[in-house]
Amino acid sequence: MSTTRLTMAQALVRFLAAQRVERDGETEVFFSGVFGIFGHGNVAGIGQALYQYRDRIPYHQARNEQAMVHIAAAHARMRDRLGTFACTSSIGPGATNMVTGAALATIDRLPVLLLPGDVFASRRPDPVLQQLEMPSRGDVTVNDAFIPVSRYFDRITRAEQIVPAALAAMRVLTSTTDTGAVTLALPQDVQTEAFDVPDDFLAERVWHIPRAVPDAAALSRLVELIGAARRPLIVAGGGVIYSRATDALLAFVERTGIPVAETQAGKGALEWDHPANVGAIGVTGTAAANTIAAEADLVIGIGTRWTDFTTGSRALFAHREVRFANINVAEVDAPKMGALAVVGDARVALEALALIDHHVDDTYDATIAMLKAEWDRAVDAVLARRSGALPAQSEVIGILNEVAGPHDVIVSAAGSLPGELHKLWRARDPKQYHVEYGYSCMGYEIAGGIGVKLAAPEREVFVLVGDGSYLMMPSEIVTAVQEHTKLVIVLFDNRGFASIGALSRSLGLDGFGTHYRYRTKGSLGLDSEGDPLTPLPVDLAANAQSLGARILRPKTIDELRAALLDAKQSSETTVVYVRVDRAAGVEEGGAWWQVATPEVAEAEPVSEAHERESERARRQRWHIGP
Repeated sequence: MSTTRLTMAQALVRFLAAQRVERDGETEVFFSGVFGIFGHGNVAGIGQALYQYRDRIPYHQARNEQAMVHIAAAHARMRDRLGTFACTSSIGPGATNMVTGAALATIDRLPVLLLPGDVFASRRPDPVLQQLEMPSRGDVTVNDAFIPVSRYFDRITRAEQIVPAALAAMRVLTSTTDTGAVTLALPQDVQTEAFDVPDDFLAERVWHIPRAVPDAAALSRLVELIGAARRPLIVAGGGVIYSRATDALLAFVERTGIPVAETQAGKGALEWDHPANVGAIGVTGTAAANTIAAEADLVIGIGTRWTDFTTGSRALFAHREVRFANINVAEVDAPKMGALAVVGDARVALEALALIDHHVDDTYDATIAMLKAEWDRAVDAVLARRSGALPAQSEVIGILNEVAGPHDVIVSAAGSLPGELHKLWRARDPKQYHVEYGYSCMGYEIAGGIGVKLAAPEREVFVLVGDGSYLMMPSEIVTAVQEHTKLVIVLFDNRGFASIGALSRSLGLDGFGTHYRYRTKGSLGLDSEGDPLTPLPVDLAANAQSLGARILRPKTIDELRAALLDAKQSSETTVVYVRVDRAAGVEEGGAWWQVATPEVAEAEPVSEAHERESERARRQRWHIGP
């Protein structure tokens, strides 16, 4: 076998540059590049290799290690998990900063490769700078924190170990069922050690992404359930979009008339105005979808993992004899809710069902049309509602929905925005709606927008971020400017945490700990104390401008519309700064969500909230199946 003598880091970078994926006959480069922040633990190893092979794989610089993992995850989502970035950091805080990003990627099942540096494998200079010393074990480092949030973890203690480890990493990264964060911890001395690398390891490699064919008996049983159901409902999850099964879903629902409700990840699976699309489901859902869900006798989940926001904490599906069937490529998800498990690719399954000879009856058709029309009118009313001196978030969402083209992308993640977007956004493209809600990670938004733009530079990308989330990670504005990844960032200033403020009020806690106010009399203020006389001297727009963004400060709705159009047409990353009413939320449509409440409390509103929640919890059900 022919070999080439390289350092471990050089071999790994050459390997990454040569990886390809293929699905349905189309081959793509898997790694779009490497994001990195260099320190003593990776500059001489991975850093030198990236410098040496900079013509083979591009290097990108970030400001924050967590952010670069978010960029990679968003990029992977935009590419339907057929591509990603690798992310490298030094050992120490650079590495542990990536742990949050790893958790997000694994929870959202998005492939990212993390390459944190590690302490010397030789242990000659121990203890080194930033080394964690454990009295009971000599082989533990801070990188062990990645183990529970990674789908695959390895520590490379000999240079030649990179060969099997890199191949194992690619197996997980390209898996349709087991993907997520993959972490290869790279001791700094081992990165620089040389060995004879097999040339086959360095050669271009194409990983085939299969489409798993569902079991024929399971499909046959599903056809029987559909034929017997009087009020069936489809719940479309992210798997529909990742599988690129939206055309197959459209053909199936037009043949059967079965309505479709969408999870956060599945929003856009059907165009919003299709007669079968009854909108978002669950806690942040529509009145149409949730009414149908409560009365459904068969619920067909496609590519969803059935989180509590989708099921209304297991209280939403109320029909006494409701049955579930799940089409899912992951065996772990297919049996959830006591369902008939149809394990397989969403597109393959839907195409197999395309010739089913069944259509819902006229009465159900009429009910679907009525509920959809009622909800559409409700959304029109919400979007037109004027809240007073300051606009509500919903007003801004409505204007943005007018301005955004069908192939533009909106990106959001945390706070009250995902809930209102799920209800109100009218998606026209499977890739238009990019809301990270598996981990709902504050700070994701701007970094996520960069990942989306790098995956689809031809699309306009609108990042929607609240002040609380913005303050977590505004630094990636610099990265967006540096990379020429033009974003339109709509910055909502609530003067505090609006989402948790609303939850606090509902639990009788008077907005405690959610305002941005000066401390007075030992307190940061409560809702009942009104607005602060003197707001904190924080200018978020000026902050964004100092990081390189162009700033627009509209004061009226007409000015907002003009500012969004201006920002869309601009070639610069632009921040549209908007003060909004933190108390003006959208109550319409949503289902109950279980929040733990104290069984005893001194404050009467807290006790009353516990009584209300206990009463609602009685609607919860076990869905065990037949």
